Amino acid sequence: MRAVQFTRFGPPDVVHVAEVEAPHAGPGEIRVAVRASGLSVGETTIRSGALRDVVPTTFPFRTGFDAAGVVDEVGPGVTGVGAGDEVFGMTATTARGANAEHAVLVAWAPKPAGWSWAETGGAAGSVETATRVLDRLAVAAGHTVLIQGAAGGVGGVAVQLAVARGATVIGTARADHHEFLRALGAVPTTYGPGLVERVSALAPHGVDAVFDCARGALPDLIAIAGAPARVVTIADFAAAAHGVHLSHGAPADGNGRTIGAADPLAVHGLGAAVELAARGRLRVPVAAVFPLSRAAAAHELAQRPHAPGRIVLVTGEDPVPDQVPNQAPDPAG
Repeated sequence: MRAVQFTRFGPPDVVHVAEVEAPHAGPGEIRVAVRASGLSVGETTIRSGALRDVVPTTFPFRTGFDAAGVVDEVGPGVTGVGAGDEVFGMTATTARGANAEHAVLVAWAPKPAGWSWAETGGAAGSVETATRVLDRLAVAAGHTVLIQGAAGGVGGVAVQLAVARGATVIGTARADHHEFLRALGAVPTTYGPGLVERVSALAPHGVDAVFDCARGALPDLIAIAGAPARVVTIADFAAAAHGVHLSHGAPADGNGRTIGAADPLAVHGLGAAVELAARGRLRVPVAAVFPLSRAAAAHELAQRPHAPGRIVLVTGEDPVPDQVPNQAPDPAG
């Protein structure tokens, strides 16, 4: 089968499609014929070599953590799903390999009928990450939450999940993405100098929690939250120096070469996402769709400003007609 990988650190053009042996479902797993899969921004940083001293990397490095497709193999002990079912889900964090024609999933949920294959392919990783951080921050009805980098692939989903919990959400993004954030239910503002003052004006009674999907602003985010314990980042590897928790789901290798301990994966978020989708309360913003053969171009786009949402890879070579980019949920749903 075809799969996306890289065999050395470097720029986007080190990413390529290779012919590899197809995986098979083991106990508690399913295999899908992939229709679409998400590009991981974290993996683009790994590919560059910037994290070579902190993230264990062996070559060839197969990419992709989340995918959507049609079940074609069910492992021992699996019930409630069968061949031909349309699902979305996640690979094991130690295996990856979702950017391929077949992928083995360890957590999954039914594909929402109203979602395109493109948005479903990029859903599981964003939903799991957003749920994991919102759970750690104990975000609930009546809270005010700041999401730094709210127009990104995780940020856009986190806004909707926090709104669904009854929270008031302030989201930072470039000015040209503010209408997008309003459509998701957030109060937008810009990032950068003066952030503390802008957020204070929007939330005069204070902010209960901060979800950082970007990097480089932890001192301001701590000032906004009032304490490091009320800030969680998924992007800033300087977190420990500020007393902030860096949330990730990747386990360390035998030498412990990751930053901090992995958090338990919030796979329960997948089922909750299906329920919200059925009520028109959750969409997965899609920034761009590329065929597997253009994975290097997808990595290049991920490194520069682009439309809000996730970048998705599809197994077909033709454009995807059912893509629903940047579609907002129905707040009355």
